[in-house]
Amino acid sequence: MGKVKLTKGELKKQRDALSQYERYLPTLQLKKQQLQLEIMQQLNLLAEKRHLREKKEEAIKVWAGLFSEEVQGLKAWICPFHIARTEKNIAGVNLPVFERADFPETDYDLFTTPLWVDFSVDALRALVSLRKEIEIIETGIGVLRQELRITTQRVNLFEKIKIPDTEEAIRLIKIYIGDQMANAVGRSKIAKNKIEAILLEGAVA
Repeated sequence: MGKVKLTKGELKKQRDALSQYERYLPTLQLKKQQLQLEIMQQLNLLAEKRHLREKKEEAIKVWAGLFSEEVQGLKAWICPFHIARTEKNIAGVNLPVFERADFPETDYDLFTTPLWVDFSVDALRALVSLRKEIEIIETGIGVLRQELRITTQRVNLFEKIKIPDTEEAIRLIKIYIGDQMANAVGRSKIAKNKIEAILLEGAVA
């Protein structure tokens, strides 16, 4: 806490500041709780998607040997040209949300292309889409954690520094003003007694 002016004006200033801090703190605390809850939900979603990815990868391994047969354009068909995403607002934070992965049209000869290509393209596209979704979820969790860190710092600033320091400043100013008022009353009584004594002496003379 810095040096505080021991005046009535400063007392009002400190009281106004304390009122603002006490109004703002619950909002920060609520935001912190919302962020913590959303992080937990996103972590659960991430675990679910990772598990699904593992299952898809295991399923693909069963017929992966078919890729030894060269198919022209296969890699291009499973490479998305656009990742569509939206956003949702969580406690003032814009969280990215995966919508879909857009892939190029498949263009091949139905007579000369192996029968397994259709199935494999669909399966691989589903896996690529899932991987992109996982990347976006991980990015969102990073955004949420960064915002939680900043919000927690602000909560601690208000709880442990701003509010206690302001309360202490108010206490010191009130003590000082109280002492000044007591001294003023004491001086007033002394002056009054002196005046009365002078008047009494004059009356006796």
